[in-house]
Amino acid sequence: MSRIDYQTLLDNALKSVVKDALIHAQFNGLGDGAHFYITFKTRTPGVVLPDFLRIRYPDIMTIVLQYSYNNLHVSDKEFGVQLTFDGRPFFIRVPFSALIEFKDPSVDFMLSFQPKGDTAADNDMELPLDEKANPTPDTGRVVSLDEFRKNRKNS
Repeated sequence: MSRIDYQTLLDNALKSVVKDALIHAQFNGLGDGAHFYITFKTRTPGVVLPDFLRIRYPDIMTIVLQYSYNNLHVSDKEFGVQLTFDGRPFFIRVPFSALIEFKDPSVDFMLSFQPKGDTAADNDMELPLDEKANPTPDTGRVVSLDEFRKNRKNS
Protein backbone atom coordinates (compact mmCIF):
# COMPACT_ATOMS: atom_id res chain seq x y z
CA MET A 1 0.00 0.00 0.00
CA SER A 2 1.40 3.39 -0.97
CA ARG A 3 1.76 6.26 1.46
CA ILE A 4 -0.29 9.44 1.28
CA ASP A 5 1.82 12.35 0.03
CA TYR A 6 0.47 15.07 2.29
CA GLN A 7 2.91 17.69 1.01
CA THR A 8 1.58 17.30 -2.54
CA LEU A 9 -2.02 17.40 -1.29
CA LEU A 10 -1.26 20.57 0.67
CA ASP A 11 0.54 22.22 -2.26
CA ASN A 12 -2.38 21.44 -4.57
CA ALA A 13 -4.87 22.89 -2.07
CA LEU A 14 -2.81 26.06 -1.64
CA LYS A 15 -2.37 26.45 -5.41
CA SER A 16 -6.15 26.42 -5.70
CA VAL A 17 -6.16 29.47 -3.39
CA VAL A 18 -3.79 31.20 -5.85
CA LYS A 19 -5.96 30.12 -8.76
CA ASP A 20 -9.12 31.45 -7.06
CA ALA A 21 -7.42 34.78 -6.27
CA LEU A 22 -6.33 35.10 -9.91
CA ILE A 23 -9.84 34.22 -11.13
CA HIS A 24 -11.22 36.92 -8.84
CA ALA A 25 -8.75 39.40 -10.35
CA GLN A 26 -9.62 38.20 -13.86
CA PHE A 27 -13.31 39.00 -13.47
CA ASN A 28 -13.34 41.75 -10.82
CA GLY A 29 -9.94 43.41 -11.00
CA LEU A 30 -7.71 43.81 -7.97
CA GLY A 31 -9.08 46.96 -6.34
CA ASP A 32 -8.47 48.16 -2.77
CA GLY A 33 -4.71 48.49 -3.30
CA ALA A 34 -4.27 44.75 -3.77
CA HIS A 35 -1.32 43.59 -5.82
CA PHE A 36 0.17 40.17 -6.39
CA TYR A 37 3.83 39.23 -6.41
CA ILE A 38 4.15 35.88 -8.16
CA THR A 39 7.51 34.09 -8.16
CA PHE A 40 8.01 31.08 -10.41
CA LYS A 41 10.63 28.82 -11.96
CA THR A 42 11.27 29.90 -15.54
CA ARG A 43 12.47 26.45 -16.70
CA THR A 44 9.37 24.51 -15.71
CA PRO A 45 7.65 22.88 -18.71
CA GLY A 46 4.85 25.07 -20.00
CA VAL A 47 6.33 28.41 -18.95
CA VAL A 48 6.12 30.82 -21.88
CA LEU A 49 8.39 33.87 -21.78
CA PRO A 50 9.99 36.10 -24.38
CA ASP A 51 13.59 35.04 -25.04
CA PHE A 52 15.10 38.21 -23.55
CA LEU A 53 13.33 37.53 -20.24
CA ARG A 54 14.44 33.90 -20.20
CA ILE A 55 18.02 35.13 -20.64
CA ARG A 56 17.61 37.79 -17.96
CA TYR A 57 15.90 35.36 -15.54
CA PRO A 58 17.28 31.90 -16.33
CA ASP A 59 15.97 30.20 -13.17
CA ILE A 60 13.50 32.29 -11.15
CA MET A 61 11.39 35.33 -11.97
CA THR A 62 8.93 37.48 -10.00
CA ILE A 63 6.13 39.36 -11.71
CA VAL A 64 3.83 41.94 -10.19
CA LEU A 65 0.15 42.22 -11.04
CA GLN A 66 -0.98 45.65 -9.98
CA TYR A 67 -1.68 48.47 -12.43
CA SER A 68 -0.42 47.57 -15.87
CA TYR A 69 -1.49 44.07 -16.75
CA ASN A 70 -4.00 42.93 -19.37
CA ASN A 71 -5.70 39.80 -20.64
CA LEU A 72 -5.40 37.77 -17.45
CA HIS A 73 -6.68 34.28 -18.21
CA VAL A 74 -6.80 31.50 -15.64
CA SER A 75 -7.34 27.79 -16.27
CA ASP A 76 -7.13 24.77 -14.00
CA LYS A 77 -3.42 24.24 -14.64
CA GLU A 78 -1.99 27.67 -15.51
CA PHE A 79 -2.50 31.37 -15.93
CA GLY A 80 -1.50 33.76 -18.67
CA VAL A 81 -1.19 37.52 -18.60
CA GLN A 82 0.06 40.38 -20.74
CA LEU A 83 2.66 42.51 -18.96
CA THR A 84 4.83 45.41 -20.06
CA PHE A 85 8.60 44.91 -20.16
CA ASP A 86 10.97 47.58 -21.46
CA GLY A 87 7.96 49.62 -22.57
CA ARG A 88 6.45 46.86 -24.74
CA PRO A 89 3.61 44.41 -23.99
CA PHE A 90 4.40 40.69 -23.85
CA PHE A 91 2.26 37.67 -23.03
CA ILE A 92 3.57 35.19 -20.50
CA ARG A 93 2.12 31.88 -19.35
CA VAL A 94 2.88 30.20 -16.03
CA PRO A 95 1.71 26.74 -14.99
CA PHE A 96 0.77 26.50 -11.32
CA SER A 97 3.37 23.73 -11.03
CA ALA A 98 6.08 26.39 -11.54
CA LEU A 99 5.00 28.53 -8.57
CA ILE A 100 7.48 29.21 -5.79
CA GLU A 101 5.73 32.06 -3.99
CA PHE A 102 2.53 34.09 -4.08
CA LYS A 103 2.14 37.33 -2.09
CA ASP A 104 -0.48 39.98 -1.65
CA PRO A 105 1.30 42.57 0.50
CA SER A 106 -1.85 44.69 0.79
CA VAL A 107 -3.25 42.13 3.25
CA ASP A 108 0.06 40.65 4.42
CA PHE A 109 -0.67 37.29 2.74
CA MET A 110 1.97 34.89 1.44
CA LEU A 111 2.13 31.28 0.27
CA SER A 112 5.32 29.33 -0.48
CA PHE A 113 5.62 26.22 -2.62
CA GLN A 114 8.25 23.57 -3.24
CA PRO A 115 8.07 22.88 -6.98
CA LYS A 116 9.42 19.59 -8.21
CA GLY A 117 12.97 19.72 -9.55
CA ASP A 118 12.25 19.80 -13.26
CA THR A 119 14.84 21.23 -15.59
CA ALA A 120 13.07 21.25 -18.90
CA ALA A 121 14.44 22.89 -21.97
CA ASP A 122 12.22 25.38 -23.74
CA ASN A 123 14.76 26.36 -26.36
CA ASP A 124 17.71 24.79 -28.12
CA MET A 125 20.32 26.46 -25.95
CA GLU A 126 19.00 24.64 -22.88
CA LEU A 127 18.76 21.18 -24.37
CA PRO A 128 20.91 18.65 -22.55
CA LEU A 129 23.63 17.07 -24.59
CA ASP A 130 22.69 13.64 -25.81
CA GLU A 131 25.50 11.33 -24.83
CA LYS A 132 24.28 8.78 -27.36
CA ALA A 133 24.33 11.20 -30.29
CA ASN A 134 27.46 9.55 -31.72
CA PRO A 135 26.41 5.96 -32.51
CA THR A 136 29.89 5.00 -33.74
CA PRO A 137 32.27 4.19 -30.93
CA ASP A 138 35.49 6.17 -30.93
CA THR A 139 38.27 3.63 -31.43
CA GLY A 140 41.00 6.19 -31.97
CA ARG A 141 41.79 4.67 -35.38
CA VAL A 142 42.09 6.95 -38.40
CA VAL A 143 40.84 5.41 -41.62
CA SER A 144 42.01 6.87 -44.90
CA LEU A 145 39.89 6.88 -48.04
CA ASP A 146 42.71 5.08 -49.91
CA GLU A 147 42.35 2.08 -47.58
CA PHE A 148 38.59 2.07 -48.16
CA ARG A 149 39.02 2.21 -51.96
CA LYS A 150 41.55 -0.67 -51.93
CA ASN A 151 39.18 -2.85 -49.91
CA ARG A 152 36.33 -2.03 -52.27
CA LYS A 153 38.32 -2.96 -55.43
CA ASN A 154 39.43 -6.32 -53.93
CA SER A 155 35.88 -7.46 -53.25
